[in-house]
Amino acid sequence: MMEEYKMVIAVRMDLGMSKGKMMAQVAHAAVNCALASREKRPDTFRRWSLHGQTKIVVKVNDEKELFDLKMSADALDLINSVISDAGRTEIAPGSITCIGIGPDAEPKIDKVTGDLTMV
Repeated sequence: MMEEYKMVIAVRMDLGMSKGKMMAQVAHAAVNCALASREKRPDTFRRWSLHGQTKIVVKVNDEKELFDLKMSADALDLINSVISDAGRTEIAPGSITCIGIGPDAEPKIDKVTGDLTMV
C-alpha cells in the first residue's frame, strides 16, 4: 500500500475571524507550504501533488497552542509556515492566524496534529 501524504493547517479560534477571513488565511498557509515543499523537498511535494493534494484544517485555541505545534513540527523537520495578518480588515496587524504543516507523510504529520479537531 502506498503511503498517504497530506498538509494540515491549524487555525486559531480565539480571534473570531469570519469564515471568509479564515479561508484566506488558510490559503496563505497552504500556498506557502506548497511552495516551500516544492523547493526543499521536491519528491515529497510530487507525491502529495499527484495524489490529491490532501489538506486538512484543524482548530487551535490560541497563539500558544499554535506555537507549540510549530515547535513539534520543527523538531520533526516538517515544513511549516506561520501566517501573520496584515491587519487591513478584521484583526490587528501582525496577528498570528494559523500555521500550515507539510505536506509530508500522514503518520509523521499525525504525530503533531493527530489529536486536533477539524474546523
